[in-house]
Amino acid sequence: MLYYLFSELELAGETFARLFGYVTVRASVSFIIALLCATVIGRRIIDRLQMAQMGEIVRNLGLEGQTKKQGTPTMGGIIIIISILLPALLIGKLSNIYMLLMVIATIWLGALGFADDYLKIKRHNKDGMAGKYKIVGQVGIGLIVGLTMTFSPDITIRDDSMAVKATSTEVTENVSVSSDIKAAQTTIPFVKNNNLDYTWFTKWMGSEKTARTAGWVLFVIVVICAVTATSNGANLTDGIDGLATGVSAIIGVALLLMAYLGSSIIYASYLNIMYIPGSEELVVYMAAFIGALIGFLWYNAFPAQVFMGDTGSLTLGGIIAVFAILIRKELLLPLLCGIFFIEDISVMIQTLWFKMTKKRTGTGQRVFKMAPIHHHFQKEADPSANVLWNKPANGMHEAKITIRFWIISILLAALTFITLKIR
Repeated sequence: MLYYLFSELELAGETFARLFGYVTVRASVSFIIALLCATVIGRRIIDRLQMAQMGEIVRNLGLEGQTKKQGTPTMGGIIIIISILLPALLIGKLSNIYMLLMVIATIWLGALGFADDYLKIKRHNKDGMAGKYKIVGQVGIGLIVGLTMTFSPDITIRDDSMAVKATSTEVTENVSVSSDIKAAQTTIPFVKNNNLDYTWFTKWMGSEKTARTAGWVLFVIVVICAVTATSNGANLTDGIDGLATGVSAIIGVALLLMAYLGSSIIYASYLNIMYIPGSEELVVYMAAFIGALIGFLWYNAFPAQVFMGDTGSLTLGGIIAVFAILIRKELLLPLLCGIFFIEDISVMIQTLWFKMTKKRTGTGQRVFKMAPIHHHFQKEADPSANVLWNKPANGMHEAKITIRFWIISILLAALTFITLKIR
């Protein structure tokens, strides 16, 4: 909204309004608004949640300090969602297809998580929405994003034939014949041009038109898998105070940098990365995302005064996945969001190994003391338990686990950037 107001003021001759034309200025304002919004309205929303008796229902899993969390307000993801949407709608260019998709994804996944949290509270147990309905919701937003990217003429990429000349004092763009193209391409590490076209996997299907169509179908399938896996991974990571919040903020910073570089024709050409016209609005959105998370961390850090619930965790993972897809970095998610995927994999390993050993011996064995894996490090070892990996013997304090996972997430973000330059 303010974007259009300042555009009109600039046309009227108000020179100060030109500042709003710079994406860095709008991103900074978006970050500040989101941060202030989360910290200011956060306390009010927490009080309302307490009055409405929206308290967390905690199962007794034998973890230190667990019982103290009983009754802590949940559904705090509302704070994050409001703090993202407010600056995005105020500062963002709402006619931009990328901004629209991010706003739709935020509302869609927020509603999905809210419904799950509401059912848990209504039923007074941890059994909220059936898993199949969550998957349907995640697949739904994946389809919306994938099909929009397939058919929208506003979503294009610029081929890599452009070059720039750099000196010690300036970077200037060379004239080139590059043009915007519609292609099912994404970024991959370790190769010269960092681009992979999904139609490469479908060339065997016959004509060029058939192969191109099949390539887009494959792209949509990858989009659905990325959204579902990342959303569920963030949901599993949200198990101790500040963990999912901090990890998501770190991932957000990495994605913001990628989006900023990819939205600038000069930087993209100079660094030989994919240029995505119109994607600068994603920088404004991600600045709001980071600001909202840092503001929420004010209340979510140990000891947490509020939990984000599925309202927040499902939304955070989905936002990260959709954002990465829009900037054509979805195949980097397993490394960048390594914490999320480790949490996902730890649960799958625990479940599969228990079922296999129970079928073979009649007594199920667990690989970890507890899954997801952050609880493994938190739980005290039990020598009598049938556990394959029973170390460390002493459980760690959850604040230490949180900080260490943040450090690992920073390392993974750095490695993600490094892989793009190792060719």
